[in-house]
Amino acid sequence: MMQYDVIIIGAGVAGLYAALGLPKDKKVLIINKRETFKCNSFYAQGGVALAVDAEDIPAHIKDTLEAGSGLCCENAVDVLSKNSRAVIDDLIARGFEFDSDKDGKLLYTKEAAHSRERILHAGGDATGRYMHLFLLEQNPHAMLSDARVVDLLIKDNECYGVSVLDHRERRNIYAKDVIIASGGVGSLFEFHTNAPCISADLQGLCVLKGIELERMEMLQFHPTVFVDSNNAQKMLLTEALRGEGATIEDESGRRFLFDYDERGELASRDIVSKAIYEHSKKTGMKTYLSLKNFEHVYFTQRFPNIYKNLQILGFDVPRERVPISPAFHYAIGGIKTDLHARVPSVKSLYAIGEVASTKVHGANRLASNSLLEGLVFAKEAVKDILENPHAKSFVEFPVGDEVMSLKEDKEKKNLLRKIMWENVSIVRTKKGLNRALEQINVMLGEKIGKLLRFRLLTAKEIVLSALGREESIGVHYITSD
Repeated sequence: MMQYDVIIIGAGVAGLYAALGLPKDKKVLIINKRETFKCNSFYAQGGVALAVDAEDIPAHIKDTLEAGSGLCCENAVDVLSKNSRAVIDDLIARGFEFDSDKDGKLLYTKEAAHSRERILHAGGDATGRYMHLFLLEQNPHAMLSDARVVDLLIKDNECYGVSVLDHRERRNIYAKDVIIASGGVGSLFEFHTNAPCISADLQGLCVLKGIELERMEMLQFHPTVFVDSNNAQKMLLTEALRGEGATIEDESGRRFLFDYDERGELASRDIVSKAIYEHSKKTGMKTYLSLKNFEHVYFTQRFPNIYKNLQILGFDVPRERVPISPAFHYAIGGIKTDLHARVPSVKSLYAIGEVASTKVHGANRLASNSLLEGLVFAKEAVKDILENPHAKSFVEFPVGDEVMSLKEDKEKKNLLRKIMWENVSIVRTKKGLNRALEQINVMLGEKIGKLLRFRLLTAKEIVLSALGREESIGVHYITSD
């Protein structure tokens, strides 16, 4: 029987920062589904928000609450903001370097719905990539890659470990505590910005296990994404571009966002996404991101990866504008947790990062609070584990033998992505949601593999949550049409 002190499912920023907080004398295993860079953290461009100092905490809290449209848990936001400086200072003390000026002073930038400049960045537009690589290099614990968690070993409301599919071989791995840090739900949608392997597995597994998911209808769509490619994962154009002067215009060159919100390009993501959707529907015109306000040399230095990628695609930026569309970006809801990242209904089980619902984002996540949430609640989970050591008599579980996938599942996955994009995206209708629910139920009744069942169960929870919230709020926009 393989036994560990802690198993961490997922090797993004949340999972890796949790691992960094666990002492080397603890036996820890990080389980990663694919290559380590295939996680949403790696693709996070803009940066990480924080309360710059003690005086900024009330303003950061206020901005977060206002973006969340009244649905944030104020205690969770309090934990987020008051611990923000400490986790950033910890990273810096360990050797991580954020972008700074020639005198070594940290460079803060502003993004939509923030009342001041408070976002730190690294590598210009590669904050997530730099932070992820740094945490990988610092990681002191064992990692099992190319392995997929396909079951949680739970008995009498206590978690004893996980079952993994490792190179097509199924086996159980046991632990005193398990932390889920597996990410969001991107692969459920036809157009998304997520890493390709972010496929809502653990959320669906939780449904099977009777573990509560909450606020699954709260899905954030990023307004500025280059979607004109054949890849499922589309190219994100960070909000920091708009924070520093990029504008959104239609084919005629008109900046139409001011018709919808006085803040224009600096309105929150839900407002900008809906405005693009409605303006395009009303006028039939395409939408563009104009970068002409940027000086060429500054643009290449501040946004080097965006510059390089758009040049490869044939765009002469910043001189030439880029066609954009909203695409699915971030799951606000997820596995219900408390302020210590514990899953309330199951002992020894935690969830952190995008897979969790801390209720810190309410109905709409404030820009660049996601990396911060992963860091802060990873720290809370580790603190809780270390402060509450417990002896555990292990129970051995039989190794399951479910069929993981069938040949026909791929076609059904693609159908699901189309159903979700057409009926459960930026603007929802009761008729469309009920149509999606009916189609999902049909597929659940067919002969399918367990991995597809995970996706379908997660999708069903999203649809049911959307139907359950009859009034539009934040990212949830529903009409009776």
